Formats: sequence, structure tokens, C-alpha cells
Amino acid sequence: MGNDMHWSRWGDPGHTGTLPEAAIALLELAFGPIEPRATIPLEDVRLPPARLDAEVLAAYVGVVGELNVSTADEARLRHTHGKSTPDLLAAREGDFAAAPDAVVRPADHDEVLAVLRLSRTLRVAVVPYGGGTSVVSGLSADGTTFAGVIALDLARLDHLLAVDVVSSTATLEAGVLGPRAEELLAEHGMTLGHFPQSFEYASIGGFAATRSSGQSSSGYGRFDSMVVSLKVATPDGTWELGVAPASAAGPDLRQVVLGSEGAFGVITEVTVAVRPVPAERAYETWRFASFEGGADAMRALVQGDVNPTVLRLSDELETAVNLAKPEQIGSESGGGALMLCGYEGTEQRVRRMREELSAVLRERGGTFVGEQDGRDWAAGRFSAPYLRDALLDNGVLVETVETATTWSNLPRLYAAVQEALAAALTTEAGAPMVLCHISHVYRTGASLYFTVAAKELVDGRAQWALAKAAVGDAIVAAGGTITHHHAVGRDHKPWLAAEIGDQGVAVLRAVKQALDPEGILNPGVLIP
Repeated sequence: MGNDMHWSRWGDPGHTGTLPEAAIALLELAFGPIEPRATIPLEDVRLPPARLDAEVLAAYVGVVGELNVSTADEARLRHTHGKSTPDLLAAREGDFAAAPDAVVRPADHDEVLAVLRLSRTLRVAVVPYGGGTSVVSGLSADGTTFAGVIALDLARLDHLLAVDVVSSTATLEAGVLGPRAEELLAEHGMTLGHFPQSFEYASIGGFAATRSSGQSSSGYGRFDSMVVSLKVATPDGTWELGVAPASAAGPDLRQVVLGSEGAFGVITEVTVAVRPVPAERAYETWRFASFEGGADAMRALVQGDVNPTVLRLSDELETAVNLAKPEQIGSESGGGALMLCGYEGTEQRVRRMREELSAVLRERGGTFVGEQDGRDWAAGRFSAPYLRDALLDNGVLVETVETATTWSNLPRLYAAVQEALAAALTTEAGAPMVLCHISHVYRTGASLYFTVAAKELVDGRAQWALAKAAVGDAIVAAGGTITHHHAVGRDHKPWLAAEIGDQGVAVLRAVKQALDPEGILNPGVLIP
């Protein structure tokens, strides 16, 4: 029972990940000798006793069947943590204090609805579980005021329910993982085109519940912009939203559910806009003398309506260490700031996009590098989380921070985050490495995605907690959003009120009261 990811690492259990020699040399230069860190053996992990008695478990069995309710330690363990660095450190140390008391796997919307109604009666907290890729502590519920906690694993909701080729829409159940969604849609000649770094293990419901943004967002848009309609199970019944491409029938209540992280209901079905599978895909890279110059060129592209499918820009340090190519970390780079451009569509459209983009980038000081680096990135674009595992194995604390702001405020926010991370993570071993790229662009602004590496101290979780607090304060003070696409969870909740205001907090609490008055849905997440 559960997904196929490693219990204390990212992704495929068979992909252990090692550091290239050049990367090891770079780390030793920055932080001194490598100090390998051990992980507790799985067989030595001890979980707290499950709190649900036989009568309660029998009630859940009555809804989903005996094979779909488990209190086995491994099932509970695999549904405890997400995949943030603090989550991985907790798992490696054997800390599973937040383990759910049972894992329940419904088959469809009606069974989800029945489980929620039963849980309300029994006062059992429910944590919706899609792919388990949360990086904001979105899966470890606070069940102290409840009779217990169940992980509601949606893996059995894995069907493509409908395709409307005329309208270019498809309806998928929430438990469909990214690769499976693409396989199912490809049978109809369609693609969703949503490829976040978590793509291989994240689910359709998770994309919606976290307002996910994929690597092809420049061309395809964010996931929330693709959503046409939603079907949601709440303790009080079914809530269906969205009947047309656009509506003036009051506020768009789909947006109440999108980004709600299971706190208002369980998304069970999502109808999304899809597109024909592109006939051609091409990638290339350009080099700019500076990150500032490259960002200015990106702005010129998007404000001139020249939007490639993929558009990314690494700053000078990220370019120098080749972070965009995990297999070549630490090897020599060409310097400057590297921009990646990807194109999808018909042969004619791809050619036209490349010509338009080339004219803008050359005018802005860009130098064409070639296609090989772009092809390398496309081939390895889901491998970076494995690199994090290898770094943690060697005593290097590594985590990401993401935010967004307007173009005019981008330099200020960029500097503020760098300064906060450097101040919080500099130790006797040296200053942290703080790398950044822009990967999601809009007419009015862009995202900033930072990767930070530092020498891990004795307590890596406490070390990162201090840095996270400092950088969260810095983001708010510098006018950025506390999260562009990772969601709120528990990690970002301390800064949410500053972003949405007291009235916004009141609105969220009122929605929670209306949809989940007993508070059984993912308690502790999102709501300040």
C-alpha cells in the first residue's frame, strides 16, 4: 500500500544518486572535508502506536473494503512526511511521530464522500494524500484534538473519465499521477503539458490543491489556469464548480478550492484544458553577460508577446556550477547567465517562435550557445531532487526557496533573499552557496527560485528552521509573495496573514467554518 517512492529519499528507490567528482571538489572547496551522514535502517524505525480501535477500523472497512484499510507500520510510515529537506531529515533520523493512525484508500468520489462523513462522526482527522510530494509540511496533521488521523490515499482514483476533443478538455480523477495522465491523454492525441519537477510522482489533485506551476508554464500556463471545473467531496456533501470557460456569476469559487491543500474539501475530479501533442519539441540556450541583463531580455519577450514554451534564466552562480545540468555539477561553464528556451508545436510554429525570440535576445545582448545544453536539460530535468539526496548523504544541507514579484521589484527581492540566507547560514565552515533562477514569467513580473547549500551542523532541521524564518521575513519585507507555487502548508503559514491581510484571514476562516465546521480536514494546514 502506498506510492513507490523511497521512504527517506526522493523518487525511485533504485536511483540512489552519487555526486560527480567535480561536485565533490566544489563542495570541499566551499565547506571543507565531506562528512557522510547515515540514515537509520528502515527496520529500526519505531512508530507511535495506532490510536484507532477495532470498531473504528471496521467502520472504514465497511466503506472501502478490508484490503484498503491498513495500520501496518510501513503503510503509515510512507504516508507521514512529504519531500522537503526537513521531511527527509526527519525520516533519515527515524522521526515519525506524526504518522497517521491508518491509511484508507477509497475507490471513487462516492467512497471519499462516505469516508469524510464517517470521519466527521468519529472525529477523526483526514489528510488527503496524492503523490506525497509536498515540500511545505502539508501532510503531517496535528491530530491531538481528534480521536485519530487517517491518510486518505487517492491512488485508486486513477482514471481518465472523459475527453472532449472538440472543446479541448479532459476530466481526470485526482489520484492520476503526472506520467499516467500524459499516457492516458496521448491515446487521444492530447497533452496537458504540465511538467513540474515533481511530475513523476505528483498527482492531478495535488497540482490543483497547491496551485502548481510547471516547467512549461511560459507556453502552457500554471495548472490553476488550465482548470475548467472541479468536483470536491466535503463532509457535508458534493461541491461541483465550473460550467463554462468563463463566467460573471459572482466570484470564481473554483479559486477557493485551487490552492486549498485539502483544508476545505477533497478534490476528486478535475476537468482541464488540454492541447494536441506537439509535432516538434526543440531546446536551445543563450548566454547573457549578467543575470540582470538576462532578466531584462525575459521581460522584453513576455511583454512583447513572444512566449516560448519553456523560459528559464540561471544567475551567474547557478550558471557557474552548472546546476541546470545535475550530471555536470561543478564542471567548467561558459560564465555569465544562461537562458534556456524551449519550443513546442508544429514545425512552422517552432521555426517562427525561434526566429522571433532570436531577434529579441540578440537585440538585448544575448549570445546563442546552441542546442546541446538545452537537450541535456530536457533529458535530466527531473533529476535534481536526486542530487539533493546525494548532498544530504555527504553532510551538505540543501533546500529551495521560491517567491515572485513584479519586474521593477525583482532586483530588490533577489538581493534580500540572498542576504537573509547568507546571514542565517554562514558558519565557521564558510558562507552558504545561494543560487537562483527565473522559471515562470508574466507580463507584470516573474518568479525567483533559489537553491541554497550549506555545511550541515549537528541539527540540520533546527539550522534550516532559523534560515527559513529569516528568509520568510525578508521576502515579506521586500514585497514578494511567500510562495509562488509550493503552496502554504505549515511552513509558510506564519507569513500568510501579512500577505492577505486580516480580512483575508477572516475569509479563509469563514470558508473553513462553512465547509468543515468540525475541522477534520488536514488540520493545521493553510488557515492562519
